Amino acid sequence: MFHRQGPTLLELAEQAMTSVEHGYDLLAPKFDYTPFRTPDPVIQAAIDALGPAGSVDTALDVCCGTGAAMRHLRPLARERVVGIDLSQGMLEEADRRLSGAPGTAAFQFVRGDALEMTFDAEFDVVTCFGAFGHILESDEPRLLQGLHRALRPGGRFLFVTGHPPSMLRPGYWVARGFNAAMRVRNALWKPPFVMYYLTFLVPRARALLEAQGFTVEVRDSILPEPFTPLATVIATKR
Repeated sequence: MFHRQGPTLLELAEQAMTSVEHGYDLLAPKFDYTPFRTPDPVIQAAIDALGPAGSVDTALDVCCGTGAAMRHLRPLARERVVGIDLSQGMLEEADRRLSGAPGTAAFQFVRGDALEMTFDAEFDVVTCFGAFGHILESDEPRLLQGLHRALRPGGRFLFVTGHPPSMLRPGYWVARGFNAAMRVRNALWKPPFVMYYLTFLVPRARALLEAQGFTVEVRDSILPEPFTPLATVIATKR
């Protein structure tokens, strides 16, 4: 699971005992060598569903981390690709790693909270990969309000998520066990570290998006193995 250049168990424990922001500042230089980073084949296949190179003007990646999705968005966009993240360390790593990335659109890095975005009808495309576990269920409507406001009419919000897993699968109980342990950690230790699994799955995501004014399309089986069971969701602002 972990590359030899990735974080040690001690470093991961240190990250888990601090805040989300500071934890990712610490993890940033080694983040791309962890299983927490969305694999490039998943990002590329999902973004390919948005259309050919140069088919949009502007794109935003929310919780951009080290810039993995921004690299794939740059050929799609003609003018500007923006990444927003809470962690300054992750943004600095993204800036470094994206030097020389293919495409001509300008990169812009914004340090900010995804729940407090003030973009107003600026983007044709918004993406978010691997970050929904950092958003509490109670905050999901607020996140979607900001995304809806950031998009131009007809703009699209793209993300990858899962369908509800069977309770008969071991992975379901592993995820539930991790979530329970995280709730205990957050009850006993401050600041909280928000990271949960089995969040923003297709049924809930569809319902919240439609309530916010999106038309939702779920595409199954377009990602490469072994990620084929995951769903690619394209939500269009009405």
